[in-house]
Amino acid sequence: MSEFDFTIRDTSIIGRAIHEIPGFKNVMLQLKIRMTNNGTSSSTFKNYLRYIAAISLYYQKHPAKITIKEVDEYLYKIKSSSPTPSPSLFKFTVFGLRYMYYALNMKRKRIKLPSIKHIKKLPVVLSSNEVRRMLKCKLIDKHRILIGLLYECGLRSREVRKLEVCDIDFDRKTIYIRNSKGNKERLVPMGETMSKQLKSYIQKNKPEKWMFNSRGSTKINVNGGGDFDRRYSQRGIQWAVKKVASKAGINKNVSVHTLRHTFATHLLESGVNIVMIQKLMGHVDIKTTLIYLQISDYGKYEKLSLLDNLLQKKKVEVK
Repeated sequence: MSEFDFTIRDTSIIGRAIHEIPGFKNVMLQLKIRMTNNGTSSSTFKNYLRYIAAISLYYQKHPAKITIKEVDEYLYKIKSSSPTPSPSLFKFTVFGLRYMYYALNMKRKRIKLPSIKHIKKLPVVLSSNEVRRMLKCKLIDKHRILIGLLYECGLRSREVRKLEVCDIDFDRKTIYIRNSKGNKERLVPMGETMSKQLKSYIQKNKPEKWMFNSRGSTKINVNGGGDFDRRYSQRGIQWAVKKVASKAGINKNVSVHTLRHTFATHLLESGVNIVMIQKLMGHVDIKTTLIYLQISDYGKYEKLSLLDNLLQKKKVEVK
């Protein structure tokens, strides 16, 4: 079963569109083919499909037959119908339609969609002390290994969930990351501490195939629950990380990706060159990795404190 072949409930927005809008199922198939061939994730496919279904149901029309004027009116409605409109609702409606027009070779409609301004936010990064506090919390083995892997190897949530026992090479102290973002593969190193923890975890829990499938099943649904502590989906792993951060008394908005950002930033501060970090992160474009140059080496900011310098100067004058 492909990751793109997920169960669709009749009452869901996608299920309703399939039943109510003639031809919607074919649009779904075309989108699936194009996204699979391009290596786009199944979660992005589902997300875009929901927004396409929403506008189709609103007009009760095949999504490709909705005019650009109707699209503009729908987007205007999204922006003006609430005092605090969700920017993601507008953005993903545009993204979903844009990809659909691309899949259906409707270039004219595609270029008439509004452009989305990307707000470049600096990533949230933890200090070494904050990571240490997270690992010192009272945790079950699975959560300790999870936090350790995310920080030690800079893994994505999806990569942790798809990690197989055979992907761990204890002799070479490397972890093989398969079918990552964009269907890329890479090797990441691990240290002695992580190696010992993983060995102990495997000996104790005896996973058959998947490192974190507590039911021992040889199958895994990457987008569903049940593969991490019986109830954990991707959302569940986010919950686990946030829970540990809260226990550690960290007030930052911590997510799975925060630990990945922290991995890259701490490597840079340790003297690892940016090209190597790009390779370890699995970034296709080094521009994505360069963001960490803006937030690394926080110690340098001590020299830029005018207030500290002023008060220090005052102390010297008093003496």
